[in-house]
Amino acid sequence: MTAAAHVLSSAGEHGWLWLTMAGAGMVLDRPRRSRWFEVGASVVLAHGSAVVLKRIVRRQRPSAPGLQVLDATASRLSFPSAHAASTSAAALSAAPLLGAAVTAPVPVAMAAARLVLGVHYPSDVVGGALLGAAGARAAGRMVRSRRR
Repeated sequence: MTAAAHVLSSAGEHGWLWLTMAGAGMVLDRPRRSRWFEVGASVVLAHGSAVVLKRIVRRQRPSAPGLQVLDATASRLSFPSAHAASTSAAALSAAPLLGAAVTAPVPVAMAAARLVLGVHYPSDVVGGALLGAAGARAAGRMVRSRRR
């Protein structure tokens, strides 16, 4: 389980996998290019917002006697989880393209991975997921208003 958590966590670092997916969709699925752009925009918006909020909130990562931290992190700041934010944004934005049955389990798995690795509190991943949902919604509105 730890190995799978590492793989998923690495894939979600700075939203790179989700941005790669959005870019590939824009190139390979030209009829739905604007929808794939929306996926990428939602990831950038959610991840960027999470990074800014981390610096405002300044909550330190979990630390307790006996707690094993199993992953390196970019900072010691914990709330909200940028992994959860970008993954939730990508999953929600990509659901109309790939199907909710495919995308819905991904943010749940990412949140679990961050907890298994000992780098977030449960409230960090919940906060990140909510921020990701807001990012997906905001990006969708921006892209749709631009199409008009």
